Amino acid sequence: MGIAADIAIIVVAALLGGFAAQKLKQPVVLGYILAGVLVGPHTGGVTVSEIHQVELLAEIGVALMLFALGLEFSLKELKPVRGIALIGTPLQIVLTTVLGFGVGRWIGWGNIPSLWFGCLISLSSTMVILKTLMSQGRMGTLSSRVMIGMLIVQDLAVVPMVIILPQLGAEEGLGNLLLWASIKAILFLGAMFLLGTRLLPFIIKQIARLESRELFLVAITAVGLGVGYATYLIGLSFALGAFIAGMVLSESDYGHQALADIIPLRDYFSLLFFVSVGMLIDPAMLLANLKITLLLVLVVFLGKGLIFAGIGRLMGFRNVVPLALGLTMFQIGEFSFVLLRTGQSSGVISAELYNIVLNITILTMALTPFVSGLTSVAYTLRRKWSKTDPVQTINIPDEGLRAHVVIAGGGRIGLFLARLLQRFAIPLVIVESNYRRVEKIQLEGFSVIFGDACQSETLQAAGIGRASLLAVTAPEMDVVRTVIKAGHAANPNIQITARANNLDNIKELQDIGINESVSPECEAGLEMARQALAHLHVSAWETQSLLDKVRRDLYAPLFETNEAGGTVSAFRPRGSLLDLNWVELREGSSLQGKTIADADIRKKTGVSVVGVIRQERFYPNPLPEFILLPGDMLAIIGSAKQLQTFQMIAGV
Repeated sequence: MGIAADIAIIVVAALLGGFAAQKLKQPVVLGYILAGVLVGPHTGGVTVSEIHQVELLAEIGVALMLFALGLEFSLKELKPVRGIALIGTPLQIVLTTVLGFGVGRWIGWGNIPSLWFGCLISLSSTMVILKTLMSQGRMGTLSSRVMIGMLIVQDLAVVPMVIILPQLGAEEGLGNLLLWASIKAILFLGAMFLLGTRLLPFIIKQIARLESRELFLVAITAVGLGVGYATYLIGLSFALGAFIAGMVLSESDYGHQALADIIPLRDYFSLLFFVSVGMLIDPAMLLANLKITLLLVLVVFLGKGLIFAGIGRLMGFRNVVPLALGLTMFQIGEFSFVLLRTGQSSGVISAELYNIVLNITILTMALTPFVSGLTSVAYTLRRKWSKTDPVQTINIPDEGLRAHVVIAGGGRIGLFLARLLQRFAIPLVIVESNYRRVEKIQLEGFSVIFGDACQSETLQAAGIGRASLLAVTAPEMDVVRTVIKAGHAANPNIQITARANNLDNIKELQDIGINESVSPECEAGLEMARQALAHLHVSAWETQSLLDKVRRDLYAPLFETNEAGGTVSAFRPRGSLLDLNWVELREGSSLQGKTIADADIRKKTGVSVVGVIRQERFYPNPLPEFILLPGDMLAIIGSAKQLQTFQMIAGV
């Protein structure tokens, strides 16, 4: 079957490798590369026969990776960390390249291979870092924003590297080659931004109007690969064209939908790329060069880690950020594979150097989740040895805060909670590590701490020792657990309420000492049920009784084990004993036409009528002389039994 059989082998092997990687809490990229090793020509067994054909298909994966990167690219993303991203990243690339060049010359490689080696190790892995941050619950923290900003600029740096590096071994004058390549690149970019920004969005808009998702996917794929092929025809990088096409579409109204649709296709062809990389790994050569490989892994880890940490510190970042940069961004990235393949095809990189760099890349990727996980431990030790840097505070009163609420997380839920507390003049402070959110919170006038709530010194700056409540609104359970632990350590008596994603999380939070938890999913489901039952003309009393029972069952773990009987928790199980309900007085009711006094509602049923809505007008605390009419909505308060009695007498 030829290439069809090879693709079947690759996909099955990648599935097994990716599954194993996920089980071992490693990025699936490593599983794909391992799958490539197993089905490659150097290990025997089931082997892919048409390796060159697979490599050609894998080039589509590279183009789609850069196309998706272009769709995701936004200058707004760089604004909060634009200094370190736009200045620090080029400096990091230069310093790392110099380091790699020096190491290469020390080993005995020539000038050009050493320069290639320096450029190769200067790039970090976007895929590995993002997956690591997500698994650790660190997305949205200041350190993650810095990393993403630097990764974007690193990925952009691939483009000039792909243009320049292959020309270094040419016999013609390098200056002329670079000048001509630069002119072509400028002309192409000019044409894309003058014509492409108008033409491509117009084409996509017309396709979108057809309301065919299949045709829309074909259209955006054609745009990405078609523009890439056009750049290839004029002598530029195929991947460069795909990236520019993505950037152009990202500014259109359909950029987000295009990205959502292209991601599965990108991931599939990226799978082919990483498997094809693995097929070129020779385990025998790895063993033969094991010492030099391990030595270079150590050099890359220490050298690159120190460079990242130093630049973070140089650009004004303090506390945990420089440490997080050094321990997370030290690996060699997937776009280095692109450069590596380019260098091999141009004859500059030998097979031995290719395998050494490939092995170093894989090993540093595999180490990333483990080393990055040590960030908190290392930072704790550092704080014991040296004085920590101050945390940035905004709108904090000069006299400080006392008996206030500390809100960990300034997202939609955290900001909504702050607005409600503000109505009751309750003092509060929001802790947020996303600077774009901090700016929004600051504009609304709230007290805010720019820092990571997982760190105890940040909570100390928020006055956790004097606070009356800690509200943790972060959606990631890893973050919630860490913040709760830090909050209890700083103030053992602090009351805590937290967000729980599901019922298992509610019990888990209770086990670690949470006082109160809320599940947005459960509460949203209950509210949707209430609205649905209202539309189906189910009585308000029956609806509320059902929802009270369901809510008690959902939050049962808290009530069963909460011996302290916290004030807030106590309201839930007792909510059905005294509750406010709205009851509509229908035509033919025994109460219609009577005054509240004549109906003798309080004496006969025990409930109190505390309000009436009639023709969109609200009558609070109606007098005994108030006459009840059909269509009135009565607000009544009483126990469950009293409400049931009222319904029987009123005939509703």
